[in-house]
Amino acid sequence: MTEDIVKDDSEPVVVKHKRLKRNLSNRHVQLIAISGAIGTGLFMGSGKTISVAGPSIILVYMVIGFFLFFVMRAMGELLLSNLNYRSFSDFTSDLLGPWAGYFTGWTYWFCWVVTGVADVIAIAGYVHFWWPDLPGWIPAIATIILLFSLNMLSVRLFGETEFWFSLIKIIAIVALIVVGFFLMATSYRSPDGVEAALSNLWTYGGVFPKGIMGFFAGFQIAIFAFVGIELVGTTAAETQDPEKTLPKAINSIPIRIIFFYVFALMAIMAVTPWSTVSPDKSPFVGMFSMIGLPAAAGIVNFVVLTSAASSANGGVYSTSRMLYSLSTWGVAPKLFSRLSKHAVPAAGLTFSGICLLSGAALIFVMPNVITAFTVVTTVSATLFMFVWTVILMAYLVYRKKRPEKHKASIFRMPGGVWMTWCCLAFFAFVFVLLTFEPDTRLALMAVPVWLVALAIGYVRVKGNVAEMAKGIKEIDEGHGNG
Repeated sequence: MTEDIVKDDSEPVVVKHKRLKRNLSNRHVQLIAISGAIGTGLFMGSGKTISVAGPSIILVYMVIGFFLFFVMRAMGELLLSNLNYRSFSDFTSDLLGPWAGYFTGWTYWFCWVVTGVADVIAIAGYVHFWWPDLPGWIPAIATIILLFSLNMLSVRLFGETEFWFSLIKIIAIVALIVVGFFLMATSYRSPDGVEAALSNLWTYGGVFPKGIMGFFAGFQIAIFAFVGIELVGTTAAETQDPEKTLPKAINSIPIRIIFFYVFALMAIMAVTPWSTVSPDKSPFVGMFSMIGLPAAAGIVNFVVLTSAASSANGGVYSTSRMLYSLSTWGVAPKLFSRLSKHAVPAAGLTFSGICLLSGAALIFVMPNVITAFTVVTTVSATLFMFVWTVILMAYLVYRKKRPEKHKASIFRMPGGVWMTWCCLAFFAFVFVLLTFEPDTRLALMAVPVWLVALAIGYVRVKGNVAEMAKGIKEIDEGHGNG
């Protein structure tokens, strides 16, 4: 038990409040980190990115992964600088001011609700592989109910569920890579007469078949594949021995990106030339269907379905924990800061689950799964970039205000301040790219609407935030750094 301040319409009071328990082990955190780097965007969205950019999409994923690795290193150093930070909404509030925690926290919550909607839409699309006539809203609702029930029981059960979901994804991608390179080694020819060969990456129009603009267009879509990479940061308050598990999880990001993105996409485009990849289907499933292995295609479809379920599972988890954090800051109903007997924020889980039901409603209104998926993922990716940007801004302030913390850090961000500015410049570049296409431009316009709505809400809770910032700072100083 610990003390948290809860503010209502009267005077602020100090109440006894249970903390989130550190029940996630090292293996849970490592697999959650992998799951965050292998999302629905890779399995479902890579077909469209390949059709837009061709083989150059491999470079796109490498560039995005390169910069996001440094964002994660900045986040890791900040989280470990004070173990009382439960999520990045806490350190942004502490370093940039209460407004930053408010905007970041609510935006991150909204990001994952939107991402969860995208995931349940993707699940509906995968189920159509077996039951094409089944209404999409049925598997969407069934998935939400299942994940809600699992998350309600305990955080350890969430960790176990995510562990096995992630393990399935890893095994599937490894199998795809092995099969792909085996087909290349044996010069396999598909029923269409296409020989599997690495040269297919540059034979059909070169590495940049759509030119530099096609290469740039790939960034607009591929950025969503990395949504959730920061999920490991939201587990900080429930991680056993975070000073060991968080650095290990974050440092393995580059290896995961090279293996799971680069090798997988190379295998796909070597076996099925990029010009034959359908933008409306998962190329992971399509590769096995094209080479005449429908049974294997069914297995892979099951795998990508579990991948979407894994991402949705992470969304249900992270939205509830963010509501918990926002509630303790006084900018969300205090009901969300109450934990169940299993130390789970049940009210936050329930509210987030209800919001995810909008995914089923969207499928009902917009039956074309790919169209709905594209609209939702673009909005999500745009808002996630806002969150990543605020994390970097908090790091810059941290370096200026607390140099002694940085000096004593056991997990310093490589490149420090200058690399932070490079990452910010990259995000600005991607934001500009989002203005080039009509659908991404529309999603970009949704960002100021959301921020204006948050600003209106902030005016109402501004006093609460100031009281909470002061109270939590006093409590943290009293408890120390552990």
